[in-house]
Amino acid sequence: MIGFDINKGLPFVKITLTNKERTLELDNVLLDTGSASTLIPAEVAVQLGLDTLPDDKILRIHGIGGTEYVYEKNIEKIGLSSLILHKMAIHIGSLDYGFGINDILGMDFMTLMGINIDIKHRLITKAK
Repeated sequence: MIGFDINKGLPFVKITLTNKERTLELDNVLLDTGSASTLIPAEVAVQLGLDTLPDDKILRIHGIGGTEYVYEKNIEKIGLSSLILHKMAIHIGSLDYGFGINDILGMDFMTLMGINIDIKHRLITKAK
């Protein structure tokens, strides 16, 4: 079981990102069931060696906050405590939403990991 915090009515977790033998731990990561994809800020991507390249695919995504342009990269590993996913496509953008979100953990990760979210007890478990 993995605990999470509620801040301003939203669930936040801590995650670990690994790419090219570089590992970063991020807190204030929004657990976002309304986001189809996982999104990290460009500054974090650069620290992980996920720099933009001329042939990167640019995507236009839409959400409650409006429209944003992102690029897509594959990351080697994303970890939510003991739940670790290897080789996943993520989106990279600005994440400038006006309050402290360091990353968005989207439905792509949650679905691939098969997690259950218990809001009442603030717990995340892996489905059996």
